[in-house]
Amino acid sequence: MNLAFSNLIGLTCFTSMLAVGQLLFKKSGLAMRGLPFSHGLMTLAQLPAFYAALCLYGLSTILWVWLLSRITLMQAYPWVSAGVVIVPLLSGLIFGEKVNPAYWAGAALIIAGIAVTQYAMQG
Repeated sequence: MNLAFSNLIGLTCFTSMLAVGQLLFKKSGLAMRGLPFSHGLMTLAQLPAFYAALCLYGLSTILWVWLLSRITLMQAYPWVSAGVVIVPLLSGLIFGEKVNPAYWAGAALIIAGIAVTQYAMQG
């Protein structure tokens, strides 16, 4: 099954939405750091970043279901693993989290795995 350009754009948007949602959840979590659970929940309830993340996850779910109406799960699902590469990279840039050399090796393997699975689906 050939991956149409519109499906490729949809999968890229889906992966990006999940990645941004994770960064917004992290931002929300940082606002709760060190607070007792009940105070943390009150803080969370007032954070626009938390609601933005929930909206992104909701919209990405709708996009995902639409994509699955057009392509196989076997073709679409490897794209989820792209988030495993993207989120830590962005968290390093945005939140200053350390990305060690072993991460880079693993990220390269994940990217290669995505490429191999997508190539295999073309045949």
